Amino acid sequence: MLLLRKVAGAGMTILVISALGFFIFRAMPGDPTRMLIGGAKGVTPEMLAQVRARWGLDAPLFPDQFISYLSSIVRGDFGYSFKFRGETVLGVIGPRVMPTLLLVGIAQAIAMVVGLRIGARAGWRQGSVVDRLGSSLALAAYGMPTFWLGMILLFVFAAWLRWLPVTGLANMGNNDSNAWLEIVRRSILPVATLAIAQAGQYVLLMRAAIVEVLKEDFVTTARAKGIGSSAILRRHVVPNARLPILTLISLNVGFIVTGAITVEAVFSWPGLGLLTVEAMRARDYPVLQALFLIFAVSIVIANLTADLLYARLDPRVST
Repeated sequence: MLLLRKVAGAGMTILVISALGFFIFRAMPGDPTRMLIGGAKGVTPEMLAQVRARWGLDAPLFPDQFISYLSSIVRGDFGYSFKFRGETVLGVIGPRVMPTLLLVGIAQAIAMVVGLRIGARAGWRQGSVVDRLGSSLALAAYGMPTFWLGMILLFVFAAWLRWLPVTGLANMGNNDSNAWLEIVRRSILPVATLAIAQAGQYVLLMRAAIVEVLKEDFVTTARAKGIGSSAILRRHVVPNARLPILTLISLNVGFIVTGAITVEAVFSWPGLGLLTVEAMRARDYPVLQALFLIFAVSIVIANLTADLLYARLDPRVST
């Protein structure tokens, strides 16, 4: 019963978000018809009308275009891109998925390992140097805009020290020797930017969860039994602090598919984030709608998974 209720709620959320995406993108200033005709001169109103009719932009926004949009989603047909002419929307999005998974997936893994470990130690040793230093750095990382952090890292390690390339994979040549080594070099700064920004969240939340669990009676009992500090932290405290961490991890895993738009734009990383920026500039409604739906579905599924895991990990969660 719980599963059916959660799945139904997730489906309704995706439907509402899809409808919002349809109207939001069409409320953006600018006319996609101008982009479709390119830089052609001497365009007459009749030519504009023909272009609008060809792409279905002459039909009433509601209900004609809206119903057509919903029916195409059900069929899995997202149409053709306005900007990348002759290419289907899925054909445009497909090659951008792997770079985003590579970038954000590695960054999230590093952030979780480093952030959770530092947060656990900081919470266990409240008031220590580890706690003060770790919490201060985590607050700075958490409050720092990712695009600003990315530009700082670019200036220091690419422009000043010249240890790493300035741009990401989008500017790699087709004949680069040692392609894998070059991919690693170009991935360091984008991955570091996202990992630093995300690690701050894990440190702060893990520290708060550990501090809260330390107030429980079972921790005092474990200490009275003579159990070592490391064993108490590993076997008793951390497992009981996992529920709030699970929420953050689930949300961040949902954003793996969405990517980091600002980071991909700063580093010219050819993922879904950079594609979103390009599509917004071109008023490419079909691509924007598909991306918006992908982002929504990934986050909703991640939240649904977290809700179901909550019920399994904590029997106190009501069904």
